[in-house]
Amino acid sequence: MSFLSNPEEEAKEYLPRYQLLYIAIALTGLVFLARLWYLQILEGTELRRYSERNRVKEIKIPAPRGLILDREGRVLVDNLPGFEATISPQYATKLEETAEAVGAVLGLSPQKIIADVRTSRRRNGPFRPVRIKDHLNLDEVHRLKMLRWDHPGLNVNEVIIRYYPLASNGAQLFGYTNEISRDQLQRYNERYRGEFVFEQGDIIGQSGLEEVWERTLRGTDGISYVEVDARGREAATDIPSFLGFKPRPARPGDNLVLTIDRDIQEVAYRAMQREDHIGPRRGALVAMRSNGEIMAWVNQPSFDPNEFSTGISSQLWSKLINDPFRPLRNKVIQDHFAPGSTFKPFVALAALQENVITAQTILPSPPFLRFGRRNYHDHSPTGHGNVSVLEAMERSSNVFFYKMGIALGMDRMAEYSRLLGLGQRTGVRMNNEVPGLIPDSEWKLRAMGEPWQPGENLSNAIGQGFVLTTPLQMAVAYNAIGLEGPVYRPYLVRQVLDEDNRVINEFFPEIIRDASQPENEGEPYISPEHFKTVKASLHRVANGERGTARWWKIPGVEMAGKTGTTQVISFSAEQIRGRCNERPLHLRHHGWYVGYAPADRPEITVAVLALHACAGSSGAAPIVRDVIQAYMEKYHPERLEVAQPLRASAPVELQPDVEELSE
Repeated sequence: MSFLSNPEEEAKEYLPRYQLLYIAIALTGLVFLARLWYLQILEGTELRRYSERNRVKEIKIPAPRGLILDREGRVLVDNLPGFEATISPQYATKLEETAEAVGAVLGLSPQKIIADVRTSRRRNGPFRPVRIKDHLNLDEVHRLKMLRWDHPGLNVNEVIIRYYPLASNGAQLFGYTNEISRDQLQRYNERYRGEFVFEQGDIIGQSGLEEVWERTLRGTDGISYVEVDARGREAATDIPSFLGFKPRPARPGDNLVLTIDRDIQEVAYRAMQREDHIGPRRGALVAMRSNGEIMAWVNQPSFDPNEFSTGISSQLWSKLINDPFRPLRNKVIQDHFAPGSTFKPFVALAALQENVITAQTILPSPPFLRFGRRNYHDHSPTGHGNVSVLEAMERSSNVFFYKMGIALGMDRMAEYSRLLGLGQRTGVRMNNEVPGLIPDSEWKLRAMGEPWQPGENLSNAIGQGFVLTTPLQMAVAYNAIGLEGPVYRPYLVRQVLDEDNRVINEFFPEIIRDASQPENEGEPYISPEHFKTVKASLHRVANGERGTARWWKIPGVEMAGKTGTTQVISFSAEQIRGRCNERPLHLRHHGWYVGYAPADRPEITVAVLALHACAGSSGAAPIVRDVIQAYMEKYHPERLEVAQPLRASAPVELQPDVEELSE
């Protein structure tokens, strides 16, 4: 009965409900207004900054690493401009198509590109760009830049590439750079807390001077900003100044001026590549001035650190780490070897100082010495007759020094050897230096749980047995003999320069101890007269009629030194006198020569270890001669005499196959 209804009464019935609806609408409006007021007035500045950052990309500008220079300011390690291709996962909406296009330009597998991007996105998140290839050539740069407009996330970036002009020469000394690993990231951020903040993708020194001087060589990264579109590509317009972003320029790292002389370094490297009846040498060379300055540092075989700077392949890395001669090892300090007869001068000094012998003492040196139940053989099947310490050193008589070992005992031999720097780290500022080993009775009891045996004095007295040294230790110790006491700490860096070539740090020669003076009452020392006797014997090695290094003279400059030849395995007396160069390479003896010049007061000392070269006299001595001659030609040409060209190699029939035979 609709005609009986009253609209006004119904409207009055719904009026309270409408009022509630109006209140709800009003409250909702107030909430929106309050929120807008909060966002616009209270948070407006901050939100504006966030919105601006959505169209602004922050770009880190890697700081150029400091240069490494030689003593004359010539570049040993440099920086070069280069280009790299990257893909940013957050913008790569067409990854498969991008990988196909990029792979065709760069000669890479699209599947590998896709796998690298996805792996990085999973491990490092979507915002870190993935490096696809370094060291792009100009054609690749041009073609990739044309692709960028159709392939979101693809970028071509300018980068700084570390460059090593000497390539494999000195690689273990200078080291190499590479991307920081995930394991290193936390460790480096803790080590350099408050100085640097390391991120994935940063390049750091991984070995050698690059690693040791990371704090100095590493500059401060800069920051720049670019405006980008929704696909992450750089916009054509400049960033408006009102955005308030402040770019920060990169500050280059400081430069190192080394003690290395590039000319001597190059001669040393070529000398180790020597082409004679032995062939290129494997091993190590170090040349040191009398005040501790390192002039040359060579390891063979070596590697090219430029290949690390531009991204080393897995095949090359596998080849390097599986090479039996370990090219990545710094053999100058990181590996130690039996010194062989180069240890005899230290035994002679101990015997003289302990009054076991004098310079005039004459002892018989037969072909072998019977001790206990064994025969200890000399390298000469006929022996050397009656000899003094000078003649024994000149001819490298084993039997003479066996007798010194028996009379002294290992503890006293060790005491005087350590006095000159053996069996301990030299203190050169390089990582992974080993101390070598100068054994004694206490060491053997502690290390092996066995007492020292008298027969061990004989083998250790000729540098076999347990004795181990590094080439750098030998250079330091022989330099001390030549100087008659002062033991210098070797060093590699002379100055640190800032980007304006101002000196901000400088390093000077440092004497660790003077072996001719007791540091404390009752401690061992070596009298100058005994140094002179041993120096005279080393002079005879290089200049005497029967000296084991007599073929390698420099006209006008007299050298002194000692050869050494060490077995890599034990041979019988019959086997040891077989032709060394007819054995398999890994069974051939190692050759040592440590020499200095001038003989009366050295300016330069050179230690060479030639692995599997059969003899020190032919394997190592000519290398030392070449380096010392180059030094004299550069720094003291007036001392050199005009003479016939130096012999390229010693007469094979005069070269002893081995100088030492421990048993």
